[in-house]
Amino acid sequence: MYLFELENVEYLDVIKYPNIKVNKGITTFICGDSGTGKSTLLNLLNTAKSPTKGTVFYLGRMIDEYDTIEHRKQVILVNQSVYLFDMTVRENFYEFYKYRDLDKPDDNTIHKYLKLCIADFNMDALCQNMSGGERQRIFLAICLSFMPKVILLDEPTSALDEKNAGNLISNVKKFCQENSMTLIIVSHSKQLAKQYADDCIELRNGADA
Repeated sequence: MYLFELENVEYLDVIKYPNIKVNKGITTFICGDSGTGKSTLLNLLNTAKSPTKGTVFYLGRMIDEYDTIEHRKQVILVNQSVYLFDMTVRENFYEFYKYRDLDKPDDNTIHKYLKLCIADFNMDALCQNMSGGERQRIFLAICLSFMPKVILLDEPTSALDEKNAGNLISNVKKFCQENSMTLIIVSHSKQLAKQYADDCIELRNGADA
């Protein structure tokens, strides 16, 4: 059984996807030129968007048969632009945990996930003063700490130099492998895809929404 399958999927009569199959438990890169619907595809897998035509399946069932909130807890999307509270790094962890009715993580746990995501900032630093890339990596750290079944990353290395980009993907891939998570990454970097992808989906002939 595939983790995700797309059959005859179109979005807003602009993007037409090939039939796509994503295997469970591996690292899949989604590649292609700008305007091919890579980011939209992540939104379809997370149910943030719904296809205009066709069907998306998750674990063999139509994706719209699942409870949306529960699905998004299992399949977490980390966009390029993320929402963080105008609080410290530590307080952001606390707030997101509160919304899931979870106990506050201790500082060692927070530090572990920040370091994993190349976001080893002072936990008392204010998130509103950080760059978009820094905020994205903090949000990724929070999301990984929830131990989802699937993590969807949209251009997670766009603000990093080549060395740190490789470190981030290496760290996250290893963590996902060790914890039986599926990792799906949108990236313009052919080098990262060549080095870290277990599978690669190449999109062509479309337009990003």
